[in-house]
Amino acid sequence: MPRRSVPLLVSAALTLAVSAVAVSTWPASPALAAGPSPFDFPGRGATVPFAEQEAVAGASNGTSTGTSRFYGQLSSEASGREAVTLDAAGEYVEFTLTQPANAVTFRYSIPDSPSGTGRDASLDVRANGTLVKSVPVTSKYSWYYGGYPFSNNPGDGSPHHFYDEARTLFGTTYAAGTKIRLQVSSTAQSPSFTIDVADFENVPAPIGKPSGAIDVVADYGADPTGARDSTAQFQAAVNASSGRVVYVPQGNYTLYSHVIVDRVTLAGAGPWYTVLGGRHPTQRNLAAGIYGKYVSEGGPSQNVTVRDLAVIGDIRERVDADQVNAFGGAMSNSVIDNVWMQHTKVGAWMDGPMDRFTIRNSRILDQTADGVNFHIGVTNSSVTNTFVRNTGDDGLAMWAENVPNVGNSFTRNTVVAPILANNIVSYGGRDITISDNVVSDTVTNGGGLHVANRYPGVNGPTAVAGTWTLARNTLLRAGNSDYNWQFGVGAIWFDALNGPITGAAITITDTDILDSSYAALHWIEGQSSGITLSNINIQGAGTYALQVQAPSQVTFNNVRASGIAQPNPIHNCVGSGFQITRTGTNTGWYTDTPYCGPWPAPQWGNTTTPPTTPPTTPPVSGNLALNRPVTATGQADVYAPGNAVDGNANTYWESPNNAWPQSLTVDLGAARSVSRIMLKLPPAAAWATRTQTLSVLGSSDGSSFSTVKSSAGYTFNPSSGNTATVSFTATTQRYLRLTFTGNTGWPAGQVSEFEVYTS
Repeated sequence: MPRRSVPLLVSAALTLAVSAVAVSTWPASPALAAGPSPFDFPGRGATVPFAEQEAVAGASNGTSTGTSRFYGQLSSEASGREAVTLDAAGEYVEFTLTQPANAVTFRYSIPDSPSGTGRDASLDVRANGTLVKSVPVTSKYSWYYGGYPFSNNPGDGSPHHFYDEARTLFGTTYAAGTKIRLQVSSTAQSPSFTIDVADFENVPAPIGKPSGAIDVVADYGADPTGARDSTAQFQAAVNASSGRVVYVPQGNYTLYSHVIVDRVTLAGAGPWYTVLGGRHPTQRNLAAGIYGKYVSEGGPSQNVTVRDLAVIGDIRERVDADQVNAFGGAMSNSVIDNVWMQHTKVGAWMDGPMDRFTIRNSRILDQTADGVNFHIGVTNSSVTNTFVRNTGDDGLAMWAENVPNVGNSFTRNTVVAPILANNIVSYGGRDITISDNVVSDTVTNGGGLHVANRYPGVNGPTAVAGTWTLARNTLLRAGNSDYNWQFGVGAIWFDALNGPITGAAITITDTDILDSSYAALHWIEGQSSGITLSNINIQGAGTYALQVQAPSQVTFNNVRASGIAQPNPIHNCVGSGFQITRTGTNTGWYTDTPYCGPWPAPQWGNTTTPPTTPPTTPPVSGNLALNRPVTATGQADVYAPGNAVDGNANTYWESPNNAWPQSLTVDLGAARSVSRIMLKLPPAAAWATRTQTLSVLGSSDGSSFSTVKSSAGYTFNPSSGNTATVSFTATTQRYLRLTFTGNTGWPAGQVSEFEVYTS
């Protein structure tokens, strides 16, 4: 989102030296309490394919950056607010693998060049002491200066956005217990290297070409070496697809402009193998991206699937007018699945009107602006099971500018360290769901979750309306100071600047607000009503439990708070304009005499024990497999396994023909008690009655499976909805697998919906 164009007001004490990483010059704060990582909350957030380790928890002969949450400090942008600096040859951070891995992605910072154009260096990766490879690192995609929209000129002061990420395949798989070091071989190229986290994973082999697919290299001459522009070849393949998959083999492809997609599946060999990138050498507002057709161009595009590839761009600045995003335009009835987005302006800036668009099972890293923005009339669309880190603005956003956004959802995502603004936000919108997410480490000018009538075009019919559900979210070290307002922003906050938030039912339930940087809950600008908070757990807040700067009417039911820094838990200067209704058991946050006075300095580390998700938080209900990660032993043409968990009975997975047995496996994200599976096929009468023979297996780790339900035949009859139910004794499993051995209607396994229930 564009930010307020108020002059940047930041103390000179925040300025970091450009030639070297500086030590914090802020007065010492109490030590931060040892706290969890964003991945310590089973059943919430994205299910990721990697195991993350913090540098500060590894073995190292480097130096801690110290802990800080003040904007402009290197540690304030780190996961957990602390990292490790290596500034001499031979210094290292060493991690011990907790599971087999053949790849690592590490988050790092090196100092910028004096000119602000960036510096290049390398960092060694060693396994049990042996050099694996030297990995290039750079500051070209980090280090911004001045006020919004920011510059690359160090003379503008106020540096920020310090971190970037690098990834590499090891070339072999190392066993659990292997010692992996990130080590400095020389400081000639960079005086220091700061390491934040390392994400270790076991990347599967490249995905082969689907049967009957168009090959952009073999059939249309695209260049997998990246030596020349392949935009025309990609576009020609897409235009000629006529329902066939367009396959992009392993390679690094240069695109000088957008590929416009419509009614096509664009599939790669996997996001570690198929990489799209590039930027026009002279027209710098043209860059690699996959775009639907705008409404003004006859759009939206329809029935687009993009899967199993990466878009890693070359965007080093923020120019809001430039369409240099990984995805854009308008796509209806479309899916982005297992895509890596990095170094673009926005991962996906989608301009509607458009309907039923989903991003799932993806990674969005190191953007100059938002991670995702649903903008202008986006309806019934979602982002789910996606990991977002180090965005230059909002992590996940919806912006109903002039045209209503309706029925959208952000579910089961993990959003870490947005450098500016919020982890997750909806500016206006009707019937919005934000659930089962984990957000952490907000840096400045925003909170963890934000509900707002703000920004142009958000008022009247586009304002907050209908039923809003914010459920089962965890907010960790969320909220921070706003450098324009010069006071803190809450972990969850409401803003009615453009018009009152009235006529909406906003329910926030079963939510954990842990170690907030300033207030846990915050109301500012305008007036709001219809807000109910139920079963809320607040553990630790740097200032207040409630920060009230606008009149509101709020119901509090079973809201419990502890570790509030200020002795008076409520800051309220609007008096009786803030109307509280209390039901159930409420502790630790209420007073009859709120404080109204100067803003106190935040105090962090107020929890006596590391924050934890309380056992009273109820489990997720409904279809536990919806939009969860799913894999299969194979697929026919466009009938990918993701179709079986997308909530749309008209799309389906189909295995290769005559290749029994075939399996479909869903990862529920955490161990769940399950006792019923509902299987569906498309409801169309064209599907003749058939019986499929299958068994159900379960696993806690995804590798060792046991039988949950023995093999049996299940009949699917279109006259009764083409559904079949598999019931079994309740069992606790994280992974469920369907293994097919027969089908009387087609020589393959077929499922349009694989639904899993607790009862």
